[in-house]
Amino acid sequence: MYNLVMKDLKLGVNPMFFLLPVILGALMLIPGWLYFIVILYFCWITVPGVFGQFKAHNDLMFTSLMPVTKKDIVKARVLVIVIMELLHIVMAMIFGMINIQLYSSLTPFFFGPHLGFWGLCFVMLAVFNVVFIPMYYKTAYKFGSAGIVSIAAAMLFAGVAQWIGIASPVVSDLFTGSGVHNTGLQILILAAGIVIFIALTMIAYRIAVKRFLKVEIL
Repeated sequence: MYNLVMKDLKLGVNPMFFLLPVILGALMLIPGWLYFIVILYFCWITVPGVFGQFKAHNDLMFTSLMPVTKKDIVKARVLVIVIMELLHIVMAMIFGMINIQLYSSLTPFFFGPHLGFWGLCFVMLAVFNVVFIPMYYKTAYKFGSAGIVSIAAAMLFAGVAQWIGIASPVVSDLFTGSGVHNTGLQILILAAGIVIFIALTMIAYRIAVKRFLKVEIL
């Protein structure tokens, strides 16, 4: 399993995609921005780029020739996706902490980069995973339609969540008002988001395995 993951990270992922989270994370320093976009860049740029490389290198055929099971192939690829997602979120969180220090007196119109917001980001990526991973493993080769649908789902979640955050005084206060100073509640929202992320990603993995077992690799 370790070797499969390292094979994907070293051979399938261009080093640029490890630098990208740092560059995009710096967008968190823009005051009062729609910060969901920073994480959505993972869906818009990293996933198409990485899976495009896998396809160009005929990685599926190469991996199928290795002494590994289809279940391990899926597990390794899902772990790579999660690693890249965590890299994007961690770097964004670091710049988010700097943002809070720089603009402590600013009351943002959109969600600020506090702990609760990152819980929502985890849920957004969970939505992306539970759509993209099972759809991709219908063929384990074509990622275009899976990418379009999953990106649309993630953007829809972000849009609805942000709209509620603006329209609802309670939610607005929780994520941009006095609620951001309630550390316990913010940690609870973050923890809930992480649990949802893990649960939906595991569901996506299990569905993907079942679908991939039916795929005939020529």
